[in-house]
Amino acid sequence: MTTPKVLILRTAGTNCDYETQYAFEKAGAKVDAVHINILLANKKLLKDYQILALPGGFTYGDDVSAGKILANQIKYNLEEDIETFIHEKKLILGICNGFQVLTKAGLLPAINKHHQEATLTFNDSNKFEDRWVYLKICSNKSVFVKDGDIPKMYLPIAHGEGKFVTQDESILNKITMNRQIVFKYVNEQGEEIGYPWNPNGSVQNIAGICDQTGQILGMMPHPERHVEPTQHPRWTRNGLKEFGNGFLIFRNAVDYIKSNF
Repeated sequence: MTTPKVLILRTAGTNCDYETQYAFEKAGAKVDAVHINILLANKKLLKDYQILALPGGFTYGDDVSAGKILANQIKYNLEEDIETFIHEKKLILGICNGFQVLTKAGLLPAINKHHQEATLTFNDSNKFEDRWVYLKICSNKSVFVKDGDIPKMYLPIAHGEGKFVTQDESILNKITMNRQIVFKYVNEQGEEIGYPWNPNGSVQNIAGICDQTGQILGMMPHPERHVEPTQHPRWTRNGLKEFGNGFLIFRNAVDYIKSNF
């Protein structure tokens, strides 16, 4: 395949779709932003794409719970279509609000399919956290991460409900044993410690996980906001890199599709 196709799913309150589109296009993909109502009216549309992206924002104002309304729309209308999508070795990426949607729709961590086993809840600080954080790459199980990628990433966060917790200890143990924990919050030295390095109080400092296939990735930090090297807050002092840390996520996804379709 020469040009992978990405469907960015948007709805009322989505506000990171343009940045996500830019990131995928920079990586070499063709991107369409599609409203959830359009997709629900024509579910066959999904078959034309190899990557489904759920960007950040505040879908439906997060009025019920962050991402819950969009999660229900997906769970009760697109569950079979999403299952077929994954069975065909295609990819799904959920960023921030998109991660919240994937967990509440039961698509992550998906130890037992179609059940919600984790959530992203209110930050321990009881306030909206909006700054940059360090991430340690803990597993290469996700196809969005490759061997040889930088061991530590620097990305911005912007969320009020980013604390990752599992339904119970058994789910946490299973995602740990399955190497589904892809990213953890760390300090500049790569150590797993508490606030402010862990900005929300996530259990085990978890910042992003994948499903058991490695084809679905959800993460709270925003890789689409550090695609260009000039987006780094200290680029004038540290010097320009070839690309921003977050670009690797999108490039790996596009390369995977090119190699497998």
